[in-house]
Amino acid sequence: MSVKRILVVGSANIDFLMTTPYVPSEGETVISEGAYTFVPGGKGANTAVAAARLGAEAVFCARVGDDAYGDRLINIYRENGIDLRYIKTDRLEQTGLSVVMLEKGGANRIIVYPGANRRINDNDIENAFYCYPDAVITQFEIGEAAVIQTARVANTEGVPLIIDAGPARRDFPLAKLEQVEILSPNENETEILTGIRPTTLDDCLRASMALMNAVDIKYVVLKLGARGCYIYDGKYCDIISPYDVQPVDTTAAGDAFTAALTLEYLRTGDIITAARFANAVGALTVTKVGAISSLPTRKEVEQFIIDSIS
Repeated sequence: MSVKRILVVGSANIDFLMTTPYVPSEGETVISEGAYTFVPGGKGANTAVAAARLGAEAVFCARVGDDAYGDRLINIYRENGIDLRYIKTDRLEQTGLSVVMLEKGGANRIIVYPGANRRINDNDIENAFYCYPDAVITQFEIGEAAVIQTARVANTEGVPLIIDAGPARRDFPLAKLEQVEILSPNENETEILTGIRPTTLDDCLRASMALMNAVDIKYVVLKLGARGCYIYDGKYCDIISPYDVQPVDTTAAGDAFTAALTLEYLRTGDIITAARFANAVGALTVTKVGAISSLPTRKEVEQFIIDSIS
């Protein structure tokens, strides 16, 4: 089977990771547990690295700052076999920064400083499509204009567009995306975009229908965390069961899921098969701390699936 080329137009960040027993209230000081670290992250970078480790030819369109963090990130992408031709070094902005507060049980709270990510422009995106991708993935962590431009070029070129709807904004103009192959928000993002929390199967259906009423979508795939994922194509729905793991850190799990979903969908043409594989990838990702450092290889995922069945 031929190698699939996935273009990711997205964010490149350095993550400041700190563990905490809980997120402090206003005016409260909490003593962190364990060490703090600076690790590579950003939804775009996580997705690109995940795709590469799973066997895709990953092309990354992004911007980093002209600083030590930017240099470090580019070296990491190179080590992971990512096509670097469309990564620009921006001399006017710092490399993006995410502050990740990791709570007991693996839940996290994230604050993002976009930095150079918000300077991805139309020319950057148009040039990146010269790689002739089999699909393009983007997220809302870059500017609205960049997301809409990515959608416009993808639709013009007939390239399947996959949207990871994080971080969601209630006022994001979904209709401007025109046509989306797969839209995949998590529970919080679904609620922000539709006003419906996907708690029950009925809620999942209502939320998916609301998203399809907002924009032309082939498949809505709701990421439901420990409950697996929910798929809706406008007529039929299906819920894909999760893998039972002990979560350590949920950072990057959604990004890994989207990369896996996209690659397996391109390989098989079957959204159900793709979602099962993506659930396994997401499950493995939450068993390790960090973003890029937690992303599994295809061999690890295949062994994980075998062990889960036996």
